[in-house]
Order: sequence, then structure tokens, then C-alpha cells
Amino acid sequence: MNIQITETQLAGVLVIEPNLFEDERGWFTEFLNTKVWKENNLPIEFAQENLSYSKQGTIRGLHFQNPPFGQAKLVTVFHGVVQDIIVDIRKNSATYLQHIAIEINGEKPTWIFIPEGFAHGFEVLSESATFYYKCSNFYNKESESGLLYNEQGLNINWKTKNPIISDKDLLLPKLNEFITYY
Repeated sequence: MNIQITETQLAGVLVIEPNLFEDERGWFTEFLNTKVWKENNLPIEFAQENLSYSKQGTIRGLHFQNPPFGQAKLVTVFHGVVQDIIVDIRKNSATYLQHIAIEINGEKPTWIFIPEGFAHGFEVLSESATFYYKCSNFYNKESESGLLYNEQGLNINWKTKNPIISDKDLLLPKLNEFITYY
């Protein structure tokens, strides 16, 4: 199994493209091969796996967990298209509060590795999407936090004009209320 790993402008965030074995039926790929991942110094131990199904226009995030319950994530899309958003919340980082946006399409597998110290969210661009992610730590309600998705200081170009957002996500802090422990 060959994989292509691309570093992003946010240190530690990686775009991982697997080798596809294609024929007239479609394609096949290995999602996790611990030998290959060890050879590429990628994390292979995860505590929890999550799956969400969302309708077009849904925005989920921007979420993270505070230490010592921080979560690294390995995310992908099984079906549909999303714009994945990752925001650096490491206060001593050269890219503090900068973000990247990466489109993920379930027809061509791409994984994104997001280490601890980043807020994460996504919006569904297709009719629906099934979003899958592995977490390095268990969910911990007391340590969960986030940033308001449309905070102007983040300058995120959300493509959805009338998003579907949970009441909980609408209550996430603005930048002037935001505290990071990273």
C-alpha cells in the first residue's frame, strides 16, 4: 500500500491520499495498514470512531477538546462532498488562529490528520454526506469547546449561505470570549 502524504501550512496537519486499486467495478483501498502507517510515522492508536450523516448546507463545528482530553483526529468522507475547516488554536504557533479549507469527496478517498491543538469543522456541499473520523481520545463533555463558526476574525469562506447549525454550535464562543489551553 502506497500513500501520498502532503504537509499543509498548519504544522502537523497532513493530507493523506491512499493508493487506489481501480477496475471496472470501482476502486478498493486499505483504510489503515499499521505497517505502512508506522513506516510513515503516522498515528495508529485511536480510542473512538465516529460517523455522522448530514444534509446539504449543514455546518458542524468548530470543535475541539481541551487538555488533558485533547483529540487528534483522522477524518474522511465516505459519501458526498464536504469542505473541511481546520483552525490552529495553539497560542504559541506561528499560524495561531489561521485556518485551512480542504474539500473532501467520497468518490476519491482523502484523509486528513489533525493533531491536538486545532479546532475542526465541516460543511456539507453535496445533497448529503457521511463523515467518518477516528479520535485519539474519548469524548469528554467537560473538556469540549469550540469557536463560533462564522466568527469574522477567522475569515473562513463558508460556501453555504443559509447553513443548518445546531443550537449548541450557535452558542460556541466568539474570539473575544475564546480561551485556549494549547
